[in-house]
Amino acid sequence: MSHVPRPMPLLAASVVACLLTAAAPPAAAQDARAIMAEAQKRVEAASQHYEGLLQVIDAKGKITDKRWTFDRLGSAGRSKSVLRFTAPAEVKGVALLILNNPERASDQWMWTPAIQRERRIAFQDRSTRFFGTDFSFEDLEERDVEQFDYTLEGEEEMAGVPCWKVASKPRTKKSSQYTSSLVWVRKDTYAYQQIENFIRNDVVRRLKYSRFEQVQGIWTARLLDMHDIRRNSRTLLTIDQLQYNVPMRDGMFTLQAIRRE
Repeated sequence: MSHVPRPMPLLAASVVACLLTAAAPPAAAQDARAIMAEAQKRVEAASQHYEGLLQVIDAKGKITDKRWTFDRLGSAGRSKSVLRFTAPAEVKGVALLILNNPERASDQWMWTPAIQRERRIAFQDRSTRFFGTDFSFEDLEERDVEQFDYTLEGEEEMAGVPCWKVASKPRTKKSSQYTSSLVWVRKDTYAYQQIENFIRNDVVRRLKYSRFEQVQGIWTARLLDMHDIRRNSRTLLTIDQLQYNVPMRDGMFTLQAIRRE
């Protein structure tokens, strides 16, 4: 689920590269990229399915429950995914189709069964909340690791866990609503512990990961806590019925398919 740099295989360094240190980027930049690439490599899966409970908590503490299913198919950065609300009744059937691209922002369409209409999500709308949750449309896409530059900011404990603290900036300024991000990567499992997304100097969204379990060999957070700082609202996403490498068909990830459901 994730806002957030996404997986790409870590390439082995050649002997020649070791001889060209004068032309190489600073060690901290190299280390940061290696950390992010390894973190993303460890969550690679051909497909993924889960059922999610979303608890949206507004600034006054009112809680609204929503449920969705999530299906994902394909290689890192080139995957396709579908999010579909299953409850409550007023949002049931609303679906978001995401076609990720390794070189640019994803293509997204939202299907609303009540009006029998799909809508392509324009780039300028990607910073808006997805159907009353605190996840923006952009937060739901998958990005290739090569779309970002990284700097190692140091090491820091987060939630009592030793982490690397990595700064991330999109290489193409117009590809993201966020100016930069800070990512805390666990040193024990390379899983993300927290992400802070910035617009200029202000943190606008903070995503915390917890309840980690190893599922089919992949360390996975079962609880995601997205905090919209400006609205002072939060969405807790609890992940159930999680499976990786589930048989899926390309035909599930089309506009025609989401209209039929």
